[in-house]
Amino acid sequence: MVISNTKTPEITSPSLIEMAQSTQIAARELAVLSTQQKNQALGAIAHALEAHTKEILAANEADYQKAEEEGIPKALLARLKLGEKKLKTAITGVLSVVNLPDPTGITEIHRQLDEGLILKRITFPIGVLGVIFEARPEALIQIVSLAIKSGNGVILKGGKEATQSCNTLVEIIHQALAQTQVSTNAVQLLTTRSEIQELLKLDKYVNLIIPRGSNSFVQYIQANTNIAVLGHADGICHLYINKVADLEKAIKITIDAKTQYPAACNAIETLLVDEEIAPEILPKLAKALQEKEVELRGDSQTLKIIDIKPATSQDWATEYCDLILSIKIVPDLEAAISHINHYGSKHTDAIITEDPTAASLFLKLVDAASVYHNCSTRFADGFRYGFGAEVGISTQKMPPRGPVGLEGLVSYKYQLTGNGHVVATYTTENGKQLEHKDL
Repeated sequence: MVISNTKTPEITSPSLIEMAQSTQIAARELAVLSTQQKNQALGAIAHALEAHTKEILAANEADYQKAEEEGIPKALLARLKLGEKKLKTAITGVLSVVNLPDPTGITEIHRQLDEGLILKRITFPIGVLGVIFEARPEALIQIVSLAIKSGNGVILKGGKEATQSCNTLVEIIHQALAQTQVSTNAVQLLTTRSEIQELLKLDKYVNLIIPRGSNSFVQYIQANTNIAVLGHADGICHLYINKVADLEKAIKITIDAKTQYPAACNAIETLLVDEEIAPEILPKLAKALQEKEVELRGDSQTLKIIDIKPATSQDWATEYCDLILSIKIVPDLEAAISHINHYGSKHTDAIITEDPTAASLFLKLVDAASVYHNCSTRFADGFRYGFGAEVGISTQKMPPRGPVGLEGLVSYKYQLTGNGHVVATYTTENGKQLEHKDL
């Protein structure tokens, strides 16, 4: 997590402070609920979402129509569109979280320092999460399910394009929670852009900010809050086809990694091809990608093999979130790794090769949260990793890294229990030492 500057925040509006206070109280109540009680709340949410499918989809369609009329980018439109399939997947994700182990109350260390002096390190919820996300309504469902299961309250701020969708979802979630032991105050929704700046000042009540948006937006968040920040900015993902690749396998994976859902942050934006196999594979790749309506851009060597648009230096640093792919021919594995580490966003990068040594070097040397061998980058997702869902993806070095599920939403406390023990007993003069015996 990145701790931002230490400027003293200005006082925020009383109404937002009251909201944050109520969320903090609800989070403390949630933290002591049993796993069964939290699971009952999640089950109620899943049932309510399913029962109100038509209402949810109608609200989302209204958001979509308005956004389309306003001419927002295609990538954002794709993320905004919920649809019955996405909603069902999100509901399945809630039920998956129910079946996951509770990440709280786990004893990570149980150690006897001396007879009767016992140390434990136990996982606890972080407290209150402030999550600012783009126009993806299903993200709200994922975030809420993970927050409740991990014992955290959450204050949500969705993209303005998804206002009706988010309002409807939270209203339904509140109706469901009202029938459970989880307070409705554990889930709060902000609806205006100005409230983001106010939220960033609430360091007395909010324990972690998770921004999901552009690089500049994440940097803005980090620079304007004293609250810990977790998140990722760009999703510039790479696929490198090594000279010892299975070409049929390489084409299949490339198509999936680019076209299965091009608006996703784990879709590839740059394809690197070993110069030894470029003349053979590029024409086949170009044909397959163009059949999927992918616009191709290539470096000077690529242009000698296939007739596509020239790529500029800016292309290597661009997250398209669209059916656009830049292609670069590289001389060897070392050059591919160097390119990725220079231009990549530390999100997800993959190698296609039948050479285990090349694969091993790639997996070790590429600096990314997820590194893959012979599979699509589209697998970089909390649901596909078996986390049930994800609250976001972190590309920073400090944990949690990669898709952040339940384990990334807990901290821990050291609990020490004694019986009149004092440090003065364990001095050189007294000759007594601590045991440090793991129990």
